This record gives sequence, structure tokens and C-alpha cells, in this order.
Amino acid sequence: MIENTTTTEDVQAVDDVRATELSGKKERVLHTRVPAVLERELRRFADGLRVPVSNLVRTILEDAVKAADVATENVEGKLKRAAEQLEHERERFGERLRRRASKEALGGVFAFQAVRLARPAHCARCERDLAAGEDAFLGLTNPAPEPVTRVFVCAPCLPKPDPKQDPKQDPKSVTS
Repeated sequence: MIENTTTTEDVQAVDDVRATELSGKKERVLHTRVPAVLERELRRFADGLRVPVSNLVRTILEDAVKAADVATENVEGKLKRAAEQLEHERERFGERLRRRASKEALGGVFAFQAVRLARPAHCARCERDLAAGEDAFLGLTNPAPEPVTRVFVCAPCLPKPDPKQDPKQDPKSVTS
């Protein structure tokens, strides 16, 4: 179980913020411990620029915060673009799967029966939406062991007769 506790440091920090707000001061003093090597480098660098160490540290901190903000924005933008691209690719993949499933279902069709749709459907060949009450063609298949999905096609997608084959001839009796 997590307990909500308040330390004297938290109370002091809140009191400091309130005092700063009341006094109108916008800058705060931070105290921190740094290794001796870092202190010497900061002093040497500040002396070279002829600025106080406190101003140098403030400038470095401001630049570091700005750089972190820019880096965060860049990463956030890249993540958003990647997510959008992933969503687009997922939609394309889903569309390809739907087309493949429709084409596979069409492979088992041995005939088409003209029907008037009672419910909306879509054409298995061109993916056009078919409205309730619209004329369509139901693909007839042999019963399969798994649940059979109904396959509909619109009139333009209905297979046309093969002009090479004589309609009066039995296709099974044709020899090569």
C-alpha cells in the first residue's frame, strides 16, 4: 500500500514557492553538490567567457532543457508518424486479406443465382458495397466442412461466357 506522506522539505518547497509568488521574484536559487573536477572546469570556462559561474550554469541548464524539449518533440513526432504508417499498412494488409478471402471463396463457386438482397453486402470481386434491395448474384458452392460464407457479386463482375467454348457442347466431353 502506498502512503501519501508529506516531508518537511515538501512543506518548505511549497512555502518557498508561495513566498516567491508574493514577493514577485521570478528567479530562484538552487544549491547543488558537484565534483571538484566539474567545479574547476565550470570556473575555467566561466573565466574564459568572463561571466559569473552562476550565469554559465544557468545558461547551460536552459540550453539542456531546450535540447531535451526539442529531442522529445522530435521523438514524439517520429512516433506519431510511425504509428500513422503502421495504421495505414494494417489497413492495406486487411484489405489484401479480405480480397484474398473473397477470391478464394469465388474459387469454390460452381454457379451464380440472381437474387435481390435483403441485407447490405459487398461484391466479392470488386468490393463495391451492395445495398439492401439491390439485384446481385449469389455464388453457389458445394457444402464445406467449415462454415461457408455467402459470396455475392454485382452484375458487372458476373463471369461472362467463354467465346472459345461451344455452349451446346458438354465441357466434360471436350478432348484436348
